[in-house]
Amino acid sequence: MRLSSAPWLRWPAIVYIEVFRGTPVLVQVLFIFYGLPQLLGGPIDAISAGIAAIAVNSGAYISEVVRGGVQSIERGQREAGVSLGLSRTQTFRYIIWPQGFRRMIPALGNQGIISIKDTSLFAVIGVGELVRQGQIYIATTFRALEVYLMVALLYLAITLTLSLLLRLLERKGLVGQ
Repeated sequence: MRLSSAPWLRWPAIVYIEVFRGTPVLVQVLFIFYGLPQLLGGPIDAISAGIAAIAVNSGAYISEVVRGGVQSIERGQREAGVSLGLSRTQTFRYIIWPQGFRRMIPALGNQGIISIKDTSLFAVIGVGELVRQGQIYIATTFRALEVYLMVALLYLAITLTLSLLLRLLERKGLVGQ
């Protein structure tokens, strides 16, 4: 939508992107869990609030990754599609999107890793993710150092695995330029 020449499509996209990229995900989690129920007149369960916060936050970043990937394809590629008799939609589908998507994969992978780490913020609304489970265990054992070290190592194992998979894709030439 942000690439649209129609202002009624472009401006809502710009507002969405700027609001959700310009505010901390923690504030978004708290607003969705505590503030939105006041507007809607009913409670939102913690896991739904957390998922919604990650979705709208990541959506704003991912939309910019997609926009950048599409815009990174040289104008000559579009012209080539038109000269072959393809419609704008066909040119996008068969020429622009496949090339742009390959360029998006590293950034999309990085955003996925960031989103996984951001789930730790769900602890503030009581979602039983790694940090929250660690807090519960610490309350009974008083072993904060060991527990938070283990939580950090678990997140590190998850994110390193994903990072290694992304690097493997890059080395095999499946992503990037």
